[in-house]
Amino acid sequence: MYSAYVFDAYGTLFDVHAAVRAHADKIGPDHAQLSEIWRQKQLEYSWTRTLMDRYVDFWDLTEQALDYAFSKVASANQDARKDLLEAYWTLDCFAEVPTVLKALKDSGVRTGILSNGSTGMLEAAVKSAGLEPLIDDVISVDRINRFKAVPAVYQMVVDDFRIYPDAVSFQSSNRWDIAAAKAFGFRTVWCNRGGQPDEYSDLPPDLLLADLNGLIGSDGNPV
Repeated sequence: MYSAYVFDAYGTLFDVHAAVRAHADKIGPDHAQLSEIWRQKQLEYSWTRTLMDRYVDFWDLTEQALDYAFSKVASANQDARKDLLEAYWTLDCFAEVPTVLKALKDSGVRTGILSNGSTGMLEAAVKSAGLEPLIDDVISVDRINRFKAVPAVYQMVVDDFRIYPDAVSFQSSNRWDIAAAKAFGFRTVWCNRGGQPDEYSDLPPDLLLADLNGLIGSDGNPV
């Protein structure tokens, strides 16, 4: 058993495509393409901003990425922009998340979130999903003004929980995030919701799951 189970937020606990799905009819037939580009650019901007040492709040990056996506997908109805941004503050959590987090808490381990998201975004998402009683610590990169995957981001978990890296089980749906966490010294669980091919073969995950249900064994204890 690990002392702390820490989760990436977007794509792991919260469905990043939920906002677009909620307004798909308004956006038009290419809504899925818009959503994919929005997410891709959101991540790309976080990496390039960190490399440039020019930090910008994740919410600003989210807005900029959406504007790019609308420019790229000409058929998408830009009148949906306000609705999409509002919906992003209250993204749906994946169905199994509350049950898994409760089982972890009941077992006595500590739980946390480590995310590129701004503090306000994360607080809103956690509250909207009703996860507040199930999360011990919500850690945003706002604290250090650098995004994943720099080691300093993962160091915040060690500092907050006052434990060694190998006592942390880190769960993420992003393979690059798993690689970085593995390099830092965490036990890593890749939640490969989309069935993506593996990469970063030199930094393999310790556990591969299709969703977070696999974190809880048949005996009800964390794996």
